[in-house]
Amino acid sequence: MGRPAPTAPPPGAPGALARVTGLDADTFGARHWGREPRLVRGADPDGFRDLLDLDGVDELLSRRGLRTPFLRLARNGSVVDSGSFTGPGGAGAEIGDQVHDDKVAALFADGTTVVLQALHRTWPAVIDFATLLSDELGHPVQANAYVTPPSSRGFSAHYDVHDVFVLQLAGRKHWTVHAPVHADPLRDQPWNAHATAVAARARDDTPVIDTVLEPGDVMYLPRGWLHAATALGDVSAHLTVGVHVVTRYALVEALTALVARDAALRASLPLGIDVSDPEQLAPHLDAVRSALAEALPQVSAEDVARRVRGRVWTGGRPEPVRPVAVATFVEHLATGDGVRRRVGLRHRVARRGEQVVLSLPDRQITLPAATEAAVRALVSGTTCSVGSLPGMDEADQLVLVRRLLREGVLVPATHA
Repeated sequence: MGRPAPTAPPPGAPGALARVTGLDADTFGARHWGREPRLVRGADPDGFRDLLDLDGVDELLSRRGLRTPFLRLARNGSVVDSGSFTGPGGAGAEIGDQVHDDKVAALFADGTTVVLQALHRTWPAVIDFATLLSDELGHPVQANAYVTPPSSRGFSAHYDVHDVFVLQLAGRKHWTVHAPVHADPLRDQPWNAHATAVAARARDDTPVIDTVLEPGDVMYLPRGWLHAATALGDVSAHLTVGVHVVTRYALVEALTALVARDAALRASLPLGIDVSDPEQLAPHLDAVRSALAEALPQVSAEDVARRVRGRVWTGGRPEPVRPVAVATFVEHLATGDGVRRRVGLRHRVARRGEQVVLSLPDRQITLPAATEAAVRALVSGTTCSVGSLPGMDEADQLVLVRRLLREGVLVPATHA
């Protein structure tokens, strides 16, 4: 059965990114990130059993009360109607779309691929791993598991609009990878918009990668790279960790939204204009270009950062909080107790006059300026002991730490 992973790696252990790439962040970023695939043999000799194994798959399908869209089935490259494997939850569960394990079993035995979606929300070990990886990458992360019957192909050649790390969990799977037909696709540029070119590339061109992944192997694919996989022999399972990369186009969108403050760019077009006529639009387009040229330099990096972070920070969740354990810890908090920032909690600390503002994805916490050094220490990511925080006496430290624990900023150092 899948075993829970710690919310932070033990001292001396590699981080999540190093675990799946075998490289430090700088080397991976320079050689592969957004550029080219990477194949790592034997990244985990135990086949990532600490994240998920086939017993864990069965538990999710039979005992966790999954509902759509947390499960998807695919056969011959097409998604199976969820009505064929879901139904009423029964007494005490007034829902109509709970997964029925017996129906899933029949479909799986008939060659249907099982896709466990959003495991970064439903399976503890994957939640913790995805949280760590997202914290290291700075980009939101999701995780799906693909469980394929013997010698079956779940999806035909396609590309994803996010980067992926493929972690082989069980069995063997044959992968073919081809170069992009549409490089660096955005979220609204899916592969089926280029279906003809995708099919031709997969059919006619020599694959960049043509290999079999074994348990413990990892493959990284930047968005846009074509791929297809077929199980070999026994049941095959892999975990796909998708990275919802923040692109330069996100900055374009932020700039576009922010220049709306310029009245010249909000002006109405003339009464009766035919917007389908390029000649009528041309002079107004020239006026807009001129206004943009004047407005864009006035947009500050701070404004853009504030707008972009609003999207990125809400794209994932930080380390889960154990409400009962944290409440008990707060009640008995004493000098010497250790606390740390929740892994993956997006934040920013700024001084504003006589106040310190701690910005979080959904709110801001305002504190006295005298707490600044202590707040920065507490959110640094290291473990801090109450009583040793800079610039505050012990009584005030207890007050500050209690508040940040209740606000979900901190957790006990032993939280797992």
